[in-house]
Amino acid sequence: MIRYVPKAKYSYSAGQAQSVFLNGLKEKKILGTVCNKCKKVYVPPKMYCEECFKPTDGWVELKDEGIVHTAIASFVSWTRDRLEEPIISGTIKLYGSERDYVFPGMFHRICTTYDKVRDMSIIGAKVKAVWNEKRVGSIEDIQCFKEV
Repeated sequence: MIRYVPKAKYSYSAGQAQSVFLNGLKEKKILGTVCNKCKKVYVPPKMYCEECFKPTDGWVELKDEGIVHTAIASFVSWTRDRLEEPIISGTIKLYGSERDYVFPGMFHRICTTYDKVRDMSIIGAKVKAVWNEKRVGSIEDIQCFKEV
């Protein structure tokens, strides 16, 4: 039997937009990119506007609160194990300024009950980010979004 341990050295870049976004999370900031022409704010950020097909015009900081647009409960873990309690996640439309339309929103865990997902009462609920004490520049810097 031949044993070989490859010396695989690699580096991964999140890309220009995602790197700024992740560094913002480390500082408890949710950042999006803005198109001044159509007034869309993209979270997660994009370097171009999907509406106008032009480069976005800059960065904007959004509040760490918003409204639940979608929610789903999964009884299967990331490792495909059956869970007793579901992982609940969904799309949060974050608050921007009055003129901004935040699109599409942040997909993240939601701190709520399975019953609220099942009866859909969580849809439209106001939520706020619960931040980890120690942040490293990861989407996991936000534990979840909790109802306020």
